Amino acid sequence: MNALESRKQLLIAESELNRAQLVQELQTMTGEIHALADQAKTVASFASATATLIAGLASLRHKKEPEPAEKPSWLKTIVKGAGLVSTVWQTFRARPKS
Repeated sequence: MNALESRKQLLIAESELNRAQLVQELQTMTGEIHALADQAKTVASFASATATLIAGLASLRHKKEPEPAEKPSWLKTIVKGAGLVSTVWQTFRARPKS
C-alpha cells in the first residue's frame, strides 16, 4: 500500500468518525428540543391555571356599592365558590397529552 492509498484510507476513516459524531449531536439536540417543548407546555398549563384562578377570584370579589339594598345570599356565594373550585379542578386535572 503506497502513501496515497494510506492517506485515502485515513481520510475515509476520519469522515466516518465525523458522520457518527454528527448523528450523535443531532440526536442530543433533538432530545433537548423535546425537553424544552415539554417544559414550555408545563409553563403554559400553569399559566392557564393561574389565569383561570385569578379570573375566578376576581369574579368572587364583592363590588363596593354606596348602600347595598340587600345582603348577598349565602347560597349565591356557595354556588359561585363551587363554580370556581370546579373550574380550577378541571384546569389542573385536564393535562395536555404529550
